Amino acid sequence: MTWDELLARPLEREPHRTTLARAEAAAAAGTVYPPRRDWFAALERTPPEAVRAVILGQDPYHEPGQANGLAFSVAEGVRLPPSLRNLFRELSDDVGAAPRSGDLGFWADQGVLLLNTVLTVEAGRANSHRDLGWQTLTDEIIAALRPLPQPIAFILWGAQAQKKRGLILPAAGPRLTLESAHPSPLSAHRGFFGSAPFSKVNAFLAANGARTIDWAGTEEIP
Repeated sequence: MTWDELLARPLEREPHRTTLARAEAAAAAGTVYPPRRDWFAALERTPPEAVRAVILGQDPYHEPGQANGLAFSVAEGVRLPPSLRNLFRELSDDVGAAPRSGDLGFWADQGVLLLNTVLTVEAGRANSHRDLGWQTLTDEIIAALRPLPQPIAFILWGAQAQKKRGLILPAAGPRLTLESAHPSPLSAHRGFFGSAPFSKVNAFLAANGARTIDWAGTEEIP
């Protein structure tokens, strides 16, 4: 099943049709990130039945060449933004290794839904599209995971992501919710460092008979 089927073709109905039109108008009038082809990359890379973990971001990176439609991820070869650099530091401390690139597409391909709650942003203006209506759609996406039977872990970094906890339960299958400070330099030292989310997700998946995630990209993914 595709997300389009699970969500009953959301972009063909209101209010999501209006949100999409607003984002497309903004892109026609100026520079919007990520590129139009990547607005729904998180859903395209990780179909519903493949989801094993969910990492929620706020909105895409707003500097040139960074955003690729996956939360916290940047395009291949791009210098790591501070939050992603801290994320990799914690990952290395937690599992002993970190990816060689900031492109987290290989996480998405393993079932990690890297979902920003706002899917677009104006160049140079963080959170500038917070009022376009994207949150209504992404809330539907999170809630649509409830009836799925597979074990799913939710990683909620920071207050904005933690506001979504009410959309996660009750659920048909096993669920794990991990909450900590955001990996931003402004908050990482307030509980993000040392939280060990990656090993905790894998312990949860293994305990429920699911394949674990190669967070560092050191294994051959089947």
